[in-house]
Amino acid sequence: MATEVHTIVLDTNIVLDLLVFDDPAVQALKLALAAGAVRWLATAPMREELLRVLDYPKIKARLALQQLDAAQVLRQFDAQARLVDVATRTKPTCSDPDDQKFIDLAVAHQTTLLSKDHAVLCLKKRLLTLAVKAQTVL
Repeated sequence: MATEVHTIVLDTNIVLDLLVFDDPAVQALKLALAAGAVRWLATAPMREELLRVLDYPKIKARLALQQLDAAQVLRQFDAQARLVDVATRTKPTCSDPDDQKFIDLAVAHQTTLLSKDHAVLCLKKRLLTLAVKAQTVL
């Protein structure tokens, strides 16, 4: 019997936890991705946002501490995320316009959205009615 692959969307903070900070809270996610039990969906604008954030002074300092650079993080992103087309704008509308792309993609694919952003998580109930589970960890 084949194991079902779970599809997810990750916001940039979760991606940073996964690829830069090595946060223990995302260890199960890291293992699930490595095992192929989870398929991570992303779009080109999500990758562009990650690139922009990797240039923030605090993130650059953390990269140096971890002996990483932005190119290495982007290679990890490219190796793990499956790039798909940008989703059509949908409802609910997020109070933070930067987070709308994550909501739109999760709604389009009716999948789990991992986020630590309050603006996203406060929409949990409305997203659930659209078959999207918004949560902080897998």
